[in-house]
Amino acid sequence: MIHLLKHLIFWRKNSEDKAPEAHEYDYDLVTIGGGSGGVRASRFAAVNAGKKVAVIELPFDPLSSATSGGLGGTCVIRGCVPKKLFVFGSGYQHDFQDARGFGWEFSEPKLDWKVLQAKKHSEIARLNGIYGSMLSNAKVASIVGSGKLLDNHTVQVTAPDGSVSNVTAAHILIATGGTANKLNIPGAELGITSDEALIIDEVPKKVVVLGGGFIAVEFAGIFNASGTETHIVYRQPTPLRGFDEDVRNAVGENLTKRGVHVHASTNPVKIEKMASGKLSLTLDAGEPIVECDIVMFATGRSPNTNRPDLGLKEVGVELNKDGAVKVDEFSRTTVDCVWAVGDVTNRINLTPVALMEGGAFVATCFQSNPTKPDYHYVPSAVFCQPPVGTVGMTEEEVIKKGMCCDVYVSSFKPMKAALSGRDEKYLLKMIVDVPTDKVVGIHMVGADSSEIMQGFGGGAEVRMHEEAAGLDRWDPSILRGGVCDDENAHPPRRQIMMQIMRPNASVANA
Repeated sequence: MIHLLKHLIFWRKNSEDKAPEAHEYDYDLVTIGGGSGGVRASRFAAVNAGKKVAVIELPFDPLSSATSGGLGGTCVIRGCVPKKLFVFGSGYQHDFQDARGFGWEFSEPKLDWKVLQAKKHSEIARLNGIYGSMLSNAKVASIVGSGKLLDNHTVQVTAPDGSVSNVTAAHILIATGGTANKLNIPGAELGITSDEALIIDEVPKKVVVLGGGFIAVEFAGIFNASGTETHIVYRQPTPLRGFDEDVRNAVGENLTKRGVHVHASTNPVKIEKMASGKLSLTLDAGEPIVECDIVMFATGRSPNTNRPDLGLKEVGVELNKDGAVKVDEFSRTTVDCVWAVGDVTNRINLTPVALMEGGAFVATCFQSNPTKPDYHYVPSAVFCQPPVGTVGMTEEEVIKKGMCCDVYVSSFKPMKAALSGRDEKYLLKMIVDVPTDKVVGIHMVGADSSEIMQGFGGGAEVRMHEEAAGLDRWDPSILRGGVCDDENAHPPRRQIMMQIMRPNASVANA
C-alpha cells in the first residue's frame, strides 16, 4: 500500500508536467549529449520502454570544443579510457625496474610515445564507433550536430555544415557532461588541460601539473613513468582533498618516492614564456619552475552548459551557483519535460553514476516507476601509481557526523617488494560503526587496489538492497576473519584485510 501511495503522490504532484501524446512530436525523447549517461538513457528508453528516441552529439574529435565531441563522451574519448591506456603504457617502466630485482637483465627500455598515442587513438575511435552501433542496434536515431533548446519540447540542431533544423520531443534530456577548468592566473592561455595532454605528439622533457585532485596525480604518474621530469603543485599539504587522510598521506609519499617533484602547500602565480620558447611558472613559495615544456592545469571541471550554447536560460532551466543544471532527486529540471543526468548536474561525477542516473530517469519518465539515483556506497578508483580504491565513509566523515567507530589499519611492505627493493608500502583501512558493528568505509592504496575494491563495493551495494528488504546489513565478519577465511587464496593482499582483527583506534565526535 505504501509503495502504491508513493507512486500516486509522485504522479499527482507532477500531473501538470505530463506531456501531450507522443504522436504530436517527432520523438518521445531527444537527448542532447552522447556520453555515458545520455547513451544509456536513450538506449533504455528505446529498448526497455519502447520509445522513439534521438541523440544529438557533435562530430567525433579527440579534442573537445564548441564544434567537436563524439559519441562516448569524456570517459571514452578524452577521460577514463585513454588515461587508463596511458597508465598501462607508462606503468611498464616500474615493472622493468622491479624485474631487475628478480634477476632479469636487459638494456634500458625506451617508450615510443608515437606508437602508444596512435594505438590509443585507434582504440577510442573504435569505441566511438561501438557507441554508434549500440544506438543503431537500439533503433535510436543519431543526429550529428549541436542542440539548443527553443522551448521545452523543441531542440534546434545545427549541423557541422551550419545548416539548421528543428526536432520536437515529448521529453528532452540534457547530458552534455563537463569541461576542464584553468585557473584565472596571468599566462593561463599558455597552459593546457587534460584534453590536450592526451593528444601530445611526444613525451615532454619537463612538465608541471597544477592541482592535487585525481586527474592531477594520475597525469603526474603518467608523465613521470614516461621519463619526464615531473613537478606537481597543489595548495593543500597533501593531494586528493576529500579522500581519507591516511590515503592522502600515502599517495603524497608515493609521488615523492617514485620521483615526482612535489610542491605542496603552494599556489601558482603566473606562467610566462621564456626567451628559449619554454615556460616558466612562478609560485607563491620557493623558486620558479623554469624551462618547462608543458604546464598542465588539472584544477577541476565545470558542468558543460554553454559550449555550445544550450539555450537553457532562455527557456527557464535554472543553474546552480557552480553552473550545473539544477535538478530534483528524480533528475527533473525546473522546466516541465526537461531532464538532466551526468556531470552536467554536478552530483557525483563518475561514469557509473551517470549510467545509473540514466537508467533511473527512464524508469521515472517512461516506466511509471519513480526511481531516485542511489548515491550510497559508490566505489571509486584513482589510477595514480600505485592506485587507490575506496568505498564508503572516511575517518574524517564519521567523526564529523558524530559516529562512534573502530578504525582498522594495516600498512605493510608487499611481498613483491621483498625482491624488487621498491620502497613502498601497501595501505589497507577499514572503518566499522561500533553500535551496529557494520563496515562503513574501506580504503586501499597499492597495486590492484582498484580491482579489489570492486568486490567490496559490490558487497556494500548488496547490503543496501538487503536492508531495504528488512534483512541485516553486511556482516563485517566477511572482511574480518570470518565466514570467508577458508576461501582465501594465499597469500593475497585481500587476505590481509581479512586478518585485521583488532582496531588500531576508536574515534568519536568529541
